[in-house]
Amino acid sequence: MLTQLLRKKSIQPHAHTGLKKCLTAFDLALLGIGGAIGTGIFVLTGIAAATQAGPAVVLSFIIAAVAAGFAALSYAELAAAIGGSGSAYGYSYVAFGELAAWMMGWMLLLEYGVGAAAVANGWSGYFINTLSNLGWHLPEALTKAPVLGGSINLPAFAIIWALTLLLMVGVKESARANNIMVIIKLSTIVIFLVLAVGHIHSEHWQPFMPFGWFESLDNGKNIGVLAGASLVFFAYFGFDAVSTAAEECQLPQRDLPIGLIASLAFCTLIYIIVSGTLTGVIPYQQLNTASPVAYALTSLGYTWSSTLVATGVLAGLITVLLVLLYGLTRILFAMSRDGLISPVFSAVNPDRQTPSKIILMCGVVVSLVAGFIPLGELAETVNIGTLASFVMVCLGVIRLRQTHPDLPRPFKNPFNPLIPLGGVVTCAALMGFLPASTWHRFGLWAVVGVVFYFAYSFKHSKLRQ
Repeated sequence: MLTQLLRKKSIQPHAHTGLKKCLTAFDLALLGIGGAIGTGIFVLTGIAAATQAGPAVVLSFIIAAVAAGFAALSYAELAAAIGGSGSAYGYSYVAFGELAAWMMGWMLLLEYGVGAAAVANGWSGYFINTLSNLGWHLPEALTKAPVLGGSINLPAFAIIWALTLLLMVGVKESARANNIMVIIKLSTIVIFLVLAVGHIHSEHWQPFMPFGWFESLDNGKNIGVLAGASLVFFAYFGFDAVSTAAEECQLPQRDLPIGLIASLAFCTLIYIIVSGTLTGVIPYQQLNTASPVAYALTSLGYTWSSTLVATGVLAGLITVLLVLLYGLTRILFAMSRDGLISPVFSAVNPDRQTPSKIILMCGVVVSLVAGFIPLGELAETVNIGTLASFVMVCLGVIRLRQTHPDLPRPFKNPFNPLIPLGGVVTCAALMGFLPASTWHRFGLWAVVGVVFYFAYSFKHSKLRQ
């Protein structure tokens, strides 16, 4: 039955998909690092420490990492056993059927699409500040959305188009650009740690948990270590984009588990070290800023380094954007190939071996959202879509262990079903710590997805045909 479903779904060997099979385990690990180390460490670390967790933001990162770790191990098992189109969308299709897969793909669009627009806005802020430090000032009308008194956030709009064109050139070229920028941003982190470690004062870590574990305030805002974990989970949502690269891997059953687990482990270690150092050199109350790392170095007297760090941050956020746009296009490519959205978007450019039409469409939509809509505090909205996809992946492992116990699994989680159950419980718990307004937006998005499925996807599904 599983074999028939895979064949009907067009999850085929890579030679028949039209996409270029060129990525290695090393490329995948750096893809995950490129997607994960960005906004979470350069922006949200300070905000979470100042407003929700204090120095205990370190614990918030660890709790979020545990939840992401369970999901990564579940992703790894499904990637090794199923391969194919990758991502929670493809795995949900095999484990639960088409409607569940559609809803999962719909949630991933929220994760990658809105996430990319949000990161583009963050990148724009850093870019504008860096230009100001160099004595160059953009007109205010070109730096703000219309509802904020401007005409367009031009830097955010432009960076999306620059990366869209890069993706259209080819996946290997995009991977090379990602690898270079990952090295730049890791160098930035090393510079920060070398300069800051000698200025750590243990009194800055007291009290360690000023907001406790969790408390919901009258204004609807949640505070505490667990609320902080729900916010900084944004730092981990990029690593799962590794799974969307399944059809362009040289050896997906070996390389996908390595890329997923290696990138998550490395990023978690970096988050713990940086957040601990940051709250050790500056009182956590002062870190509610869009650039906490640069602010900390300036406060320590290293004014020359803040511009250097900002440059590294710009490179870091570009890799996040690149990975998010890549993941978005590959998920939509798979959905188009399955007939759930227009088949026009599953065409592959024969010269570049990239799905140029879907890349172009994503560039248009995301650039318009980034340029004309002030996204504000959308990290939590992105997080709930990510956490929902992680829950489905973990449930998929449990279901396939029951329905297809003899399916070859080159990578197999021990102590089944403890690891996927741990993922379901921890990710669902983090969803529960998100504000009610986030759940309202999530529910509205889900309703729109159901309407679209029955209005179009149900009638055009290749599986049903």
